[in-house]
Amino acid sequence: MSDQFWLSEEQLARIKPNFPLSHGVPRVDDRKIISGIIHVIRNGLRWRDAPADYGPHKTLYNRFIRWSKMGVFDRIFTALVEEEGPPDRLMIDATHLKAHARLAAF
Repeated sequence: MSDQFWLSEEQLARIKPNFPLSHGVPRVDDRKIISGIIHVIRNGLRWRDAPADYGPHKTLYNRFIRWSKMGVFDRIFTALVEEEGPPDRLMIDATHLKAHARLAAF
C-alpha cells in the first residue's frame, strides 16, 4: 500500500475554481501537482525527495512558490473554511527546537 497522497476528483473540483487561469501553454495535470505539493508539505520532505509519480520536483516547487505569491492557497483555504463553517476544534503546534554547533561535540 502506497503512502502517497492523491486528491480525489471531488476534492479537486472543490478547489479548482480558485486556480488561476492558464495563459499560453496548458498547465501540467493539476491533480498530480497539487497532490505532490500536499505530499511534500504533509511529510516534511525536501522538494527533491518528492516521489517521481507526482512529476518533476522542480515543477512542484515552482507551482508552490508561484501560487503562494499569487495568494492561490490562501483563497483555497478561505473558501474551504467558509464552505464548512467554523471548526469544532483548533490545534496549535508550539514545537521549538534550537540547534547549536557546539552541541554537536557532545
